[in-house]
Amino acid sequence: MIERYSRPEMTRIWEPENRYQKWLEIEIYACEAHAQLGNIPQEAVDRIKANAKFDVPRIDEIEKTVKHDVIAFLTSVADYIGDDSRFVHLGLTSSDVLDTSLAMLLKESSDLIIADIKKLMEVIKKRALEHKDTPMMGRSHGIHAEPVTFGLKMALWYDEMRRNLRRMEAARETVAYGKISGAVGTFANIDPKVEEYVCAKAGLKPAPCSTQVIQRDRHAEFFSALAIIASSIEKFAVEIRHLQRTEVLEAEEFFSKGQKGSSAMPHKRNPVLSENLTGLARLIRGYAVSAMENVALWHERDISHSSVERIIGPDATILMDFMLNRCIGLIDNLVVYPENMMKNLNLMRGLIFSQRILLELANNGVSRENAYALVQRNAMKVWEEGKDFQTELLNDAEVRNTLSEEQIKEAFNLNYHLKHVDTIFTRVFGG
Repeated sequence: MIERYSRPEMTRIWEPENRYQKWLEIEIYACEAHAQLGNIPQEAVDRIKANAKFDVPRIDEIEKTVKHDVIAFLTSVADYIGDDSRFVHLGLTSSDVLDTSLAMLLKESSDLIIADIKKLMEVIKKRALEHKDTPMMGRSHGIHAEPVTFGLKMALWYDEMRRNLRRMEAARETVAYGKISGAVGTFANIDPKVEEYVCAKAGLKPAPCSTQVIQRDRHAEFFSALAIIASSIEKFAVEIRHLQRTEVLEAEEFFSKGQKGSSAMPHKRNPVLSENLTGLARLIRGYAVSAMENVALWHERDISHSSVERIIGPDATILMDFMLNRCIGLIDNLVVYPENMMKNLNLMRGLIFSQRILLELANNGVSRENAYALVQRNAMKVWEEGKDFQTELLNDAEVRNTLSEEQIKEAFNLNYHLKHVDTIFTRVFGG
């Protein structure tokens, strides 16, 4: 499943070669630190660095017998190092290597995801500026409310993705911690200076306090950040799916030459990219729940989290990378129909200006309760009898007792609703 949704840059992070390379780097860093402390001869460290290698098929073969991935890895490395292998993994426990390397892998994944978010923000901003003044119907409960612009919709998405960028940057910081503190985190068999050295070399910070493992609330925050980002993407996708409905058709996914929409109905052009993103968001939210379930472990450590993380680590980051890049293409190539937007603005025969009439009546001395009743009385004729709202107001004697023909017609001015678009854009994008 991972291969179907992968980009090479992200998939490469989770391939066995890169994972084992991180393990080897941690072991070598630990040897270097031990040498500085006088625990290992420097000449031995030099030989270890020169000869240390691993063989993935050999690791897999050994693991079939020993049933322990780190031991299998160390055995393979020892095949290349020889006698000096007695200095490797000195004072370490398996989770020192596993958790520190996981932090390195999640940090690498974060860098790609952060770059994806920034690219998505660029595309959204471009479309926002393109359609800053493209009027369309604003909806609440799916019902026509008052006018907005398509650019405002895009500006809203940009602002949300900016929050997601901050969340992802914070999650990267939270998860970028390593530990080289031994079997229960007490440094009983290893100097804390080794941990400080290894983490510095690995681009991490040492966990201030750990057990045999890095505490999983860090990982829960990371995967929760991914889930929130995925939920934002789903929000965008659901909006596009609605806008592409035949009865609306204000925007549409790009339909390439030769693309087919249905095996049975040749006319179909379906929002398949948006629907795909909606489904994948559900999956990533599930991974976040799994990460939260990993927080509570027995005492100083059990292994119940391990099987979960072997799946959600690569899957969630690869899918997040895929979703962001699919969303980039979706929005960049989105076909927008301003004419249909204007057509839908006029669909309700002026009802969308009802609040403006309400306010004008109130501003001219009519109580809000009476003003509401006057406006609603005429609005219901539009709903139920297909009347024109402005015409009904102009023919309503009680309304005309308060508002002139000029005042009523001015209340139907579309630009009134869009007069602060520039202000909002300045807030979102700056000057």
